[in-house]
Amino acid sequence: MSLPADKEVSFRESVNLSFDMAMGTLDIPEGISKYIRNVNNVYQVRFPVKIKGEIETFIGWRAVHSDHRLPAKGGIRFAPNVNQDEVEALAALMSYKCALVDVPFGGSKGGLLIDPKKYERDEMESITRRFAYELIQKDYISSSTNVPAPDMGTGQREMAWIVSTYASHRPGDINHLACVTGKPVSMGGIQGRVEATGRGVVFGLREFFRHPEDVKNAKLEGNSLEDKTVIIQGLGNVGYYTASILQDEDRAKIIAILEWDGGLYDPNGIDIQDVYQYKIGNKGGVKGYTKAQYFEDGKVLLEKECDILIPAAMEAVINRTNAANIQAKVIAEAANGPVTFAAESLLKEKGTVIIPDVYLNAGGVTVSYFEWIKNLSHIRFGRMQRRYEESQSELIIKAIEQTGNKLPQELIEKLSQGASELDLVRSGLDDTMRKAFQEISERFWSNDKITNYRTAAMALAIEKIYTGYRTMGIYP
Repeated sequence: MSLPADKEVSFRESVNLSFDMAMGTLDIPEGISKYIRNVNNVYQVRFPVKIKGEIETFIGWRAVHSDHRLPAKGGIRFAPNVNQDEVEALAALMSYKCALVDVPFGGSKGGLLIDPKKYERDEMESITRRFAYELIQKDYISSSTNVPAPDMGTGQREMAWIVSTYASHRPGDINHLACVTGKPVSMGGIQGRVEATGRGVVFGLREFFRHPEDVKNAKLEGNSLEDKTVIIQGLGNVGYYTASILQDEDRAKIIAILEWDGGLYDPNGIDIQDVYQYKIGNKGGVKGYTKAQYFEDGKVLLEKECDILIPAAMEAVINRTNAANIQAKVIAEAANGPVTFAAESLLKEKGTVIIPDVYLNAGGVTVSYFEWIKNLSHIRFGRMQRRYEESQSELIIKAIEQTGNKLPQELIEKLSQGASELDLVRSGLDDTMRKAFQEISERFWSNDKITNYRTAAMALAIEKIYTGYRTMGIYP
């Protein structure tokens, strides 16, 4: 199947076309293929809330794409342009994403048509709790059937409100904390969840650079991210943590940042922490920042020359109108659907390598899985083994020193520390992202029908979902 470079399609159509391309490389019966491709069910709800003495009506959705594994998993986004098609597309992506990284969830997604900036905190609480109530009544929120998480416009605060609402309506559910993930740690959340998607992006990029063939295919050199030039589109949660970790731990050079009110550019590198602190005190924008060149039309910075372009905010920021001008060697999709189907065709002709969203932003759901397990087990990770690990390490250190070898104090301190919850979360996330890319790379290089990483990733995900349904007995 050729990509339609002459026209754009919707986000949902784009996901389905990617599915069709992957199916062309697989030997799966047409009937089960159609079943896997389509969303199982969508719930639309309208509800009233009194705001400043007036009744306002809100509309929201919760879609379940696949329940080959339970619970179905996926975020809830609050946005002024969310719609049913978008929610269905995101639910499908969640199915493929979970399957690809071996997280045993089905795919789901929710959306509420709202602009959070227009409402006060107490108003947002009333709206969120009412939306949660509507979903709870139809079993679209439950630790065993459907588990939401933060997405665009939502965060720990909203997840805490949802847990509280769920607990009041299901007082007998001892696993009520597992009804959502992305909660504050004080309410059953897990260390490392806030940074999870961004850190997952970095782990994915690190693994990419461990594969010489893949690096060469992208017309890059080296086996690390050090000194690689990077452009970040969107300095929200995902973009900030991605950029911060790349700069502080990997010594990459962030040369441009794009935000809703413009962009910043400095070929010598931009201090991410400094920009982020400025953004917090400047109503979330970068306009007025003086330590880098400011561009009122930040979108032009997408077209600057760089090694890695990381779109970390909205869908369709790279499309047929600007794809031909993109100079990045690698596009790392930290957001969902940032490259349109038409744009991908143009980029493929140029030799641009795209590391797809279905893989690269799976860090959030991976750590959500860890949080869900923690909530069901009712014990934090590391509680039972950390001190045991420390005592064993101390014995090893003593044994070494009894041979007459003196270890440096700095090394002793590192060796004698047991793994904390954060250590274990990061270790599990790193292992997940490594294994998934290894499978993608192997499929990419071993199958002549596959010409990009997205098709390789989707093919792997579809195979795993198909296996899940066969195990259930849906297809012999």
